[in-house]
Amino acid sequence: KSSLLLPAMFDGVKLAAVATVLYIIVRCLNLKSPTAPPDLTYQDTALNRFLLKSCSQLTKEYIPPLLWGKSGHLQTALYGKLGRVSSPNPSGIRKYLPMQDGATATFDLFEPLGDHRTGDDITMVICPGIGNHSEKQYIRTFVDYAQKDGYRCAVLNHLGALPNIELTSPRMFTYGCTWEFAAMVGYIKRTYPQTQLIVVGFSLGGNIVCKFLGENRTNQERVLCCVSVCQGYSALRAQETFLQWDQFRRFYNFLMADNMKKIILSHRHSLFGGNSVKMIDTDLSRLYTATSLMQIDDNIMRKFHGHSSLKEYYEKESCVHFIHNVHVPLLLVNAADDPLVHDSLLTIPRTLAAKKPNVIFALTLHGGHLGFFEGAVLFPQPLTWMDKVIVGYANTICQWEKQKPPCQSGHMSESSCTEEKA
Repeated sequence: KSSLLLPAMFDGVKLAAVATVLYIIVRCLNLKSPTAPPDLTYQDTALNRFLLKSCSQLTKEYIPPLLWGKSGHLQTALYGKLGRVSSPNPSGIRKYLPMQDGATATFDLFEPLGDHRTGDDITMVICPGIGNHSEKQYIRTFVDYAQKDGYRCAVLNHLGALPNIELTSPRMFTYGCTWEFAAMVGYIKRTYPQTQLIVVGFSLGGNIVCKFLGENRTNQERVLCCVSVCQGYSALRAQETFLQWDQFRRFYNFLMADNMKKIILSHRHSLFGGNSVKMIDTDLSRLYTATSLMQIDDNIMRKFHGHSSLKEYYEKESCVHFIHNVHVPLLLVNAADDPLVHDSLLTIPRTLAAKKPNVIFALTLHGGHLGFFEGAVLFPQPLTWMDKVIVGYANTICQWEKQKPPCQSGHMSESSCTEEKA
């Protein structure tokens, strides 16, 4: 009898083990999570009604790949390691712009691969994520898609991010410095006097573009709209969340710090050489031992612009203090399962969209950090929901500007429109 019980017990243990593994898989992959359209915060205006009617990505379900797409970690990891699937190689021209402090800004210019649907000349000015540039796969995929829809694309290469371009001054990109982006936009406006601009920022780039637009009203001239994807809005508020293990944020912090360390060390001679008055050897030794972005920001990054403390650096370089000055149509996109952007930071875009008629805040359930992959079961498609929603939103804004009377353009409030009619 006991000999009969033993196999049965082993079978029971095996079954329990399998059940446990399946439970862990379901929990980790978040398989029970539903799919849904983005959660939208916006005011009821003529433009927003037109956007929701015409830009289907904002109102349709975002459906990630079935087996792994509901895990923000896997979406983020796939973006981080692969970038994109089968990404194209758009052909562009690299431009070099000398800056006043001796730095050299670079950006890549990609001409449209056909006419824009409105017949107008429209340029997307694009700011990538932290330490990224035009050669990153997610940027190449997006540029190719936008080019095919008739957009010229200008992509900023963050100062110091391109491995084969030497720094020409002891300064590199920071969290919120808009100088290089402003130089690129200025070049586009001068070179193409008829063009209108669509401003696009990814992650850290989202912070830079929103800050750039809000810094000065003239920066919004000839801008049709702006789209920001997966930014955190306030570095000061994000700082403490990056030290928490919740959602493995501390681990991501370590990985990003390691990447920043490599970028800085690749330019050690320009940054820490004899000409550098801002950096000293002790800063370099502290860099080697840094395990978080905050340590690197405090010892290295804040000094590029002479900030006296980390708090001052984060305060001055965050778009949260400028974004309310943006008056062009503004789409702010985040994912609820983005492991890098804590939920508490999302009160910033949500409150802004509730107060300002030009802002829509779209929060997807899934997508991770700059993932937003789509696909049936296992294999993702080359194009992501993110690529489609940016181009879809831009197309709809262009269409609105083309067909509506001047008093209903996205640049004017409905109150000024009614005043004009009166």
